[in-house]
Amino acid sequence: MLGSGEVIGKLQTSWDELLDHGGEPFVLSFPPVRGVHPSLTLMAVVVHSFDNQDGALSDSLVDCKITRETDAGHAQLAKYVTCKRVSHLNDAVQHFQLVLDQCPVGHPDRAAALTNLAYARLRGYIYKDLQDIDTSTSLFREALALRPQRHPDHPLSLYNLTKALTGRHNKKNAAADIREAAKLFHELLPLCTEGTYLRSIATGANGIDYVIGGCNKLPVDASDEGIHLRRVILELCPLGHQLRPSALHWLAQAVEARFQQCSSIDDIDETIQLRREVMYLHPEGHPRRGSYLNNLALSLVLRFNHQGKSNDLNEAILLHEEALHLRPVGHQSRDFSLDNLGGALITRFNKRGDNDDIIRAVSLLREALSLRPHGHPRRDTTLSNLAAALNAKYDKLHVSEDLNEAIDKYRESLRIKRHDHPERHRTLRNLSSALCSRFKQTGENEDVEEAINLCQESLEALPSLHPDRYFGYMRLQVAYLSRYRVQLDPLDLSLAVDNFRLASRHPTQGFPERLIQVYNWIVAAERHSHASALEAYVTFLELLDGHLATRSSTISRREAAAAFHYARSLPVDAAAYTARHDNLRLAVELVEQGRDQQWSLAFRLKTPLGDLESANPTLAHNYLQLSRRVSDAVQSSATITDRAAADRAATEYWRLKKQWDAAVAEIRNLQAFSRFLLPPLYEDLRAAARRGPVIIFVTNNYSCSAIIVTTSGEPHLVPLSSVVLADLNNLKDRFARATRHASVMDPKVPRNDLIVLLRTVWDEIMLPVVNVLQQDLKLKSHSRIWLCPTAAFTSIPLHAAHPFRTNADRSKEPCLEDLYICSYTPTLSALVRSRQMMKRRVTPSFMTIGQGRPGAGKCKTLLAVDSEVELVHKLVPATANRGTISGNAATRAGALEALEENTWVHLACHAKQDPMQPYNSHFFMRDKHLTLLDIMEKDIPHAEFAFLSACHTAVGDKETPDEVIHLAAGLQFSGFKSVVGTLWEVNHAVAKHVVKAFYENMFKDSKDGSVMDCTKAAWALNRATHAVKMKVPLEQRIVFIHIGV
Repeated sequence: MLGSGEVIGKLQTSWDELLDHGGEPFVLSFPPVRGVHPSLTLMAVVVHSFDNQDGALSDSLVDCKITRETDAGHAQLAKYVTCKRVSHLNDAVQHFQLVLDQCPVGHPDRAAALTNLAYARLRGYIYKDLQDIDTSTSLFREALALRPQRHPDHPLSLYNLTKALTGRHNKKNAAADIREAAKLFHELLPLCTEGTYLRSIATGANGIDYVIGGCNKLPVDASDEGIHLRRVILELCPLGHQLRPSALHWLAQAVEARFQQCSSIDDIDETIQLRREVMYLHPEGHPRRGSYLNNLALSLVLRFNHQGKSNDLNEAILLHEEALHLRPVGHQSRDFSLDNLGGALITRFNKRGDNDDIIRAVSLLREALSLRPHGHPRRDTTLSNLAAALNAKYDKLHVSEDLNEAIDKYRESLRIKRHDHPERHRTLRNLSSALCSRFKQTGENEDVEEAINLCQESLEALPSLHPDRYFGYMRLQVAYLSRYRVQLDPLDLSLAVDNFRLASRHPTQGFPERLIQVYNWIVAAERHSHASALEAYVTFLELLDGHLATRSSTISRREAAAAFHYARSLPVDAAAYTARHDNLRLAVELVEQGRDQQWSLAFRLKTPLGDLESANPTLAHNYLQLSRRVSDAVQSSATITDRAAADRAATEYWRLKKQWDAAVAEIRNLQAFSRFLLPPLYEDLRAAARRGPVIIFVTNNYSCSAIIVTTSGEPHLVPLSSVVLADLNNLKDRFARATRHASVMDPKVPRNDLIVLLRTVWDEIMLPVVNVLQQDLKLKSHSRIWLCPTAAFTSIPLHAAHPFRTNADRSKEPCLEDLYICSYTPTLSALVRSRQMMKRRVTPSFMTIGQGRPGAGKCKTLLAVDSEVELVHKLVPATANRGTISGNAATRAGALEALEENTWVHLACHAKQDPMQPYNSHFFMRDKHLTLLDIMEKDIPHAEFAFLSACHTAVGDKETPDEVIHLAAGLQFSGFKSVVGTLWEVNHAVAKHVVKAFYENMFKDSKDGSVMDCTKAAWALNRATHAVKMKVPLEQRIVFIHIGV
């Protein structure tokens, strides 16, 4: 009865034929319309007009009037559509208005009446016979409200309202109309079955495609609402849709704009994923590929600036190169590609210092400037970029003409820019920087005064959270510090520090840039003895922890830390600084925080939850589940090589990491867990000294010292005044040469070089420490002590310190290992964690793993391994659950399984420390390498002891020496509480004597396997090295060290 007014066919039938259906619904089909077969479902019933109920006749008459007026309206509307006479339209509107008047609020046909009147008026508006579109829109909106979700006509009402909105947008270009239409289509499409007439008209050129095109003309909106709209548009463009590339592009623009406002890594990761899909949809040969190459490259540079991943910058330059290749001389967009490639090369030059990059950047930007003559709308941008390149070139090559030209170009760019130009503050800031550079060269005071004024002007133009305020603070501190170094006004130094502080805390900048500023702050504060040095050190460590936590794999964390190679001694520098200022507790906390970062970040996902499970089982379960999911994301990302897939994995990691952070915050709200996973305080760290003092060795350019941590009282500072950092570096190099030389000497020849070096270690390093242990702490002989070396100390065998002198009574002066039982610990936290896990002990089992013949060509055969495996097997108590794997069975998988399933393990094989990538350090197995990363990924809480009879298993990382990243530490991290490792190459033929003596002492009092005690390992190693003095040369005795409990 009440349709939309479009004639789709005519039907003639008799009443008898209708009534033959007996009140059952039946379908009438019509000829195809626009490829769709319309149909109509009818049901005919007999209505008795002489019904006796009151009012029934009246209602029937009213319904008949509505029917007649509606039919008349449709008839007039059909004539209007056919012949376009306004009189027919006016008649149709009049009939439909009469129907609406008969259908008040609550009437079952009101929605249909509203729709008919609105549709007629919309037709008139489309054909330009009516000027009012607002009334139609209001009528359709009211009809939609009367047809909620699940109403059979809800989809049709959605579509009708979109028609009114798009019609109004077409005439008035109102952004609100096209936005609303997009959201309505987003709701409508899932309700329209494929093949239906409604879907065919909704997805046509005047439907969704018009709305998408209209939305793409809207300005970029970085608000949540604006981005939501872009997501709606993208969902309207499934794979294969011709407008999907543009929908992806505009969503990427909006998300990237939000990143530039808020610096959320999620946003820039998503932007890059979206731009990669756009690139995929524009393969080689597509006319617009150059533009999308450029867009992806610019987004990658943004992420590089935020996170410092060199792969992003290198990929961006390759993309810019490809875009430039697609825009040869004469191409209308060549200037854009020249400008963008030049800018990316400047960025890489500032990171790497390769002269070829900056020379080429200057050349490209000069060509770009020639393509943007006076009057060109983007000439000011290229002037600024060329000036930046010349300034960077001056900083490296110190050609004053480059600096003067840079200043001139900045001034010209500034003259062109209007005062309200959105980029003007950047040109002010960059000109300030160039003037400051010239002040350093010439000492002209007017340059630095202008530099400060320009920088302040640039800051005044920006709101408090604008990302570019960071660069303003950075330039301003340089200007104040430059003036301080000439004029020595303390106020300038304080102002410089204020701006260091503001830059380092500006939330919109990525960690790498802020870390660089804090490092410069530390250098300035130390050099000029400013009281803010400690604050700067603490800030650096906090930011570095945050930066490493953004990386989704163990290897990428290490790479991120290694990128700050110039600051690798900073944790020790911080400790040394606080020690000089008599704050030894904080010194211990700082050195621990810096040294334990790599391990603690990984350990956060393995934290034992016993106490938390008792206090709040729900929180503990949620945290454990999220930790596993984050850990899985970390492990999967480590194996991804495809860039797009890596980006998706990083996004997933960040999503889970946010949930994990929220779970941790909730746990910290519990009273007893306020320090959950936070860097430990001294009160927590001193627990490491429960079985004996821990001696931390620290050194930097200012001092060398040892800090002795005990379970009570204050830490003890032991100045090592006879040695400086240069001496330690020299000492470790001499040890490396002496051990290499000794490896080719006859075993019976005295190791004079080593003796001299070990005597130096005793006299200059360990004797001052021993004096404090004996005289101040009254530590008894043969007590346990733990050595915790940092920086250059990590490469010196401190445990082997020896005076090699004879007393007046001809007795030999005792060495360190005569006095005490020495162990090492990578960090105090590692020792505390190992002791905590000792509570969970199980029935011991012992597995000996031997591999003397790794895969063909990998390294030389170790002939003594098989005999060592047999020896160890015999020395283990017969009642213990013991086993061996060797030869073809000693594969990577076999060794990993043995590590997981046994509490005690002895490994005899080749091993190699990888100095460039320590997580790739490995044991050589029959088929594949067993890497440090493989071991770290295992969680073996029941593990107790491991003996690593292999080379270089306890040697740290050269790039991050304040992190102890080696095979022995990796085993300790995985769960082994007590580990014997090696500092250099092992000669298995003679080392087996040490192994034999070790296990004889280890199991000296054991009558059954239940007495196996891993805490005896340090004592057993001490006894073993004493026992084999006559059999084993010096370097092969001291190569073994004990780590852990």
